[in-house]
Amino acid sequence: MDYNDENVKKAVEVLQSFLAVTKTTTKFTQQNAESLGLSLLQLGIVNHLNSTPGLTLKELTQKLQSSKSTVSINVDGLVEIGYVKRQPSSDDRREVNLFLTVEGIEVSNKSIKNAYSYRAMILALEKMEDKDVNQLLNLHNQLLSHLEKVEL
Repeated sequence: MDYNDENVKKAVEVLQSFLAVTKTTTKFTQQNAESLGLSLLQLGIVNHLNSTPGLTLKELTQKLQSSKSTVSINVDGLVEIGYVKRQPSSDDRREVNLFLTVEGIEVSNKSIKNAYSYRAMILALEKMEDKDVNQLLNLHNQLLSHLEKVEL
């Protein structure tokens, strides 16, 4: 790949822009997790189980796009501190469904109330014109649509 090529330079600049936004918003989410005594992944687990109670470990792994062993270790930690409980599936005895305890629901609700990354994004977007925000969203959707059609 020729990094002096103008198309390559544009691609690098766009990717770096997305990475910078992701890194910054992740930092806010990390602060939210730490304020609750959780890791970023544990916060994701708790919030997914709050919105979709009864997920299996496999389903949770798919939603979080993380390895089964990593999610399993984090679920174990959440079970130990009393935020998650396991319940055998009524459909398949080999499966276990995951649910939040009352304490887990409280922590998830605090996380949602804090929502540092959303609050930061709202504050940033308020400094932009509505038409610019809409154009940004349209461009992102167009780019995503084109990327999904790429076959390498």
